[in-house]
Amino acid sequence: MEKYKQEFIEFMVDCGVLKFGDFTTKSGRKTPFFINAGFYRTGSQLRKLGEYYAKAIEAAFGLDFDVLFGPAYKGIPLSVAASMAISEFYHTDIRYCSNRKEVKDHGDTGILLGSPIYDKDKVIIIEDVTTAGTSIGETMPILKAQGEVSVLGLVVSVDRMERGQGEKSALSEIEEVYGIKTTSIVTMEEVVEHLYNKPYNGNIIIDDALKNAIDAYYKQYGASC
Repeated sequence: MEKYKQEFIEFMVDCGVLKFGDFTTKSGRKTPFFINAGFYRTGSQLRKLGEYYAKAIEAAFGLDFDVLFGPAYKGIPLSVAASMAISEFYHTDIRYCSNRKEVKDHGDTGILLGSPIYDKDKVIIIEDVTTAGTSIGETMPILKAQGEVSVLGLVVSVDRMERGQGEKSALSEIEEVYGIKTTSIVTMEEVVEHLYNKPYNGNIIIDDALKNAIDAYYKQYGASC
């Protein structure tokens, strides 16, 4: 596993973003782990988060694209942080853009924040975690309404690797439905691999009991691919 992935897993733990215990997802599933990007709360945390996204984007897509689009609301700071990191680490100026939940009818009118999106633009969508693909279904029409736009793909922080609407993972379903590539900074398989029975800051974060609970969860809700 690449070093930046290992660092990102530990970063999520340090920030309180990756938690283990008893949780219920929006879809009603009982899960032993939870990822909440809302716990990135400081400038230094967002700076590091942008760096991890930038590395994942460069590894999966390269840098031949024009716009990083972050759907409102959590995608807004992600698009800003990652575009800044791409500029800093790869010396490439990528425009960032997000949508408004409500169309503005005065001043800077329209549905978009940040850069406009033009004909022929190549766009990558950036999100925190995708479990059902609902956000992409709302995002794609917004992007396509801007002109002849090429959506290259989607990047998320963690691939939960569980079923979406059918038997396949949410990311696999998005690839099939929209014909775009998807990637993540890390997968839950990589998270477990890195933390299982290995001390971090003097603690074993994933012990045998938690590993068994995670395995049971994936036996019930794991995706076929």
